[in-house]
Amino acid sequence: VQLQASGGGLVQAGGSLRLSCTASGLSFSSYTVAWFRQAPGQEREFVAAFRRNGGFTYYAGSVESRFTISRDNARNTVLLQMNSLKPEDTAVYYCAAGNTILSSIRTSRGYAHWGQGTLVTVSS
Repeated sequence: VQLQASGGGLVQAGGSLRLSCTASGLSFSSYTVAWFRQAPGQEREFVAAFRRNGGFTYYAGSVESRFTISRDNARNTVLLQMNSLKPEDTAVYYCAAGNTILSSIRTSRGYAHWGQGTLVTVSS
């Protein structure tokens, strides 16, 4: 199983980026998928999740209304559309997948499979 995150880069505050996560050896439609991020010197934190059953979405309060997670089953891809970016959104973003129970959906331990991360830098 391999997850590959891409789409990071440098953007000015207020701008947008779209992150993509593709998988080999795993079908996203069978898993709960999520994005986490880790800023320098900080713990990895939950950003957003797309639940396997029912397609419910969950967001961290800091990104709700600005970020949108979606899943494209035909392309086996998970997307994170990020709008109105702020300098505090600067981090390495990781995609993850797992057979995640609801109580663990916002925690790293809920996911068995991880991508390598893509860097997002938001300048002020």
